[in-house]
Amino acid sequence: MADLSQEQWAQQLKADENAVILDVRTEEEVEEGYIPNAKNLNIFKGQAFVYELEALDKTKNYYVYCRSGGRSGQACGIMNQMGFENAYNLVGGFQEWKGEVKQ
Repeated sequence: MADLSQEQWAQQLKADENAVILDVRTEEEVEEGYIPNAKNLNIFKGQAFVYELEALDKTKNYYVYCRSGGRSGQACGIMNQMGFENAYNLVGGFQEWKGEVKQ
């Protein structure tokens, strides 16, 4: 797992052809806006969240975010324990995101 600044996360994501964006916020938070092409997996779903992670391709590079960076950091830690080698946490989260947003 790597904690990346907003700038590092955005630059690395843009250059990565093997990237998947994961939004680990609640559905209600996602309704307020999200980063384009993000897949929502709510970390608060507990074991269901783990099952959803198990279905993901471990060869991909995952760019993970939440509202402020805490839950996404936890998600990256869980992913590393499950064998995901490339999980990148967006420090500051969506609340500090200055890139493109979908409503």
